[in-house]
Amino acid sequence: MDEQKITVLDLQRMKTKGRKITMLSINDYPMALLGDRAELDTILVGDSLAMTVLGYETTIPVTMEEMLHHTRAVTRAVRRAFVVGDMPFMSNANETDAVANAGRFMKEAGTDAVKVEGGRDAAPIVRAIDHAGIPVVGHLGLTPQHISKLGGFKAQGREAAAAKRIIDDAVAIQDAGAFLIIVECVPDEVSKIITERLTVPTIGYGAGAHCDGQGLVAHDILGMFERFTPRFVKKYADLSADISHAFEAYVREVKDGSFPTEDHAFHIKAEELTQAIRNASPEGCDPRA
Repeated sequence: MDEQKITVLDLQRMKTKGRKITMLSINDYPMALLGDRAELDTILVGDSLAMTVLGYETTIPVTMEEMLHHTRAVTRAVRRAFVVGDMPFMSNANETDAVANAGRFMKEAGTDAVKVEGGRDAAPIVRAIDHAGIPVVGHLGLTPQHISKLGGFKAQGREAAAAKRIIDDAVAIQDAGAFLIIVECVPDEVSKIITERLTVPTIGYGAGAHCDGQGLVAHDILGMFERFTPRFVKKYADLSADISHAFEAYVREVKDGSFPTEDHAFHIKAEELTQAIRNASPEGCDPRA
């Protein structure tokens, strides 16, 4: 595996050369290790972990401490991929908090950048973080932290006014300093316009084939999140079924006595066992006496 660390400049060159960028949302050490070995370009430690790992109904409840905890696990595994920490809900409510929390992602969790959801309204936040010397990824379209305002998990920009707003938002976020923008659940035609108008790379999560790269949640492509599967997801495995079968087999074998076997046992030499028994304290005797 090529272990040369991916940088902001590398991602920019990929757009310029037309080389598609790969991204997965990953949130633990074992999966990050495998993703890095597979030569993923970017790993997003997304607040989607609130749902896929922590069992919340939305991404809103996940805390800054929980995000840092999972992000540290990912960065400990990664040698090559560019790692982005996702700023959780209300961690960037104002510029001061935003810069401080973005700094925590860099200093405490070892990320290469942070992600901020939102359009023009988020531009001052993006600008403040960028001015602090921290690379920023934007996030437009379906922004889960704004789910109450959006009315649910559904595609955005399917009407003319909404499409224009997303396009304008993309330009505004780029101008504020974002070096890369995630476009989620936006019509193919709209993301094509955004990608052509921006000088920074775009990553599509359900935004068609015209983005500069593609991203998905690892739990979705592995079949490990059963509550729902977004329409734009392609499942590359069904690990939920495989894991369930493994657990069921383990429970069955422990109950029927077929596990463990001699192959799984450790032994002590007979003379050592005899010595241990001889030196053991008699039952009920206080060894301190």
